[in-house]
Amino acid sequence: MKRWIAAVASVALLVFSAPSYAQPNAEDAFDETQTHPLRVAAYLVHPVGFALEWILFRPFHYVVSRPGLDKVFGHRPHGENRMY
Repeated sequence: MKRWIAAVASVALLVFSAPSYAQPNAEDAFDETQTHPLRVAAYLVHPVGFALEWILFRPFHYVVSRPGLDKVFGHRPHGENRMY
């Protein structure tokens, strides 16, 4: 009985998993705009900018936005509209 249930479950798994194969998306289709020289340059420069943001600029913002240091560095919270 257990083998029969396991066999039916295996067949059901195979039958119902067939539509779940990876299908190509229309959004991923190649077009000529992806070969523009500036787009290719952006593909190469983007990882550098991403790394700089996470390694340098976000820690720097964390330091200058600490209470007590924000007055020294002149940091204002986002969305705060103070007139000087």
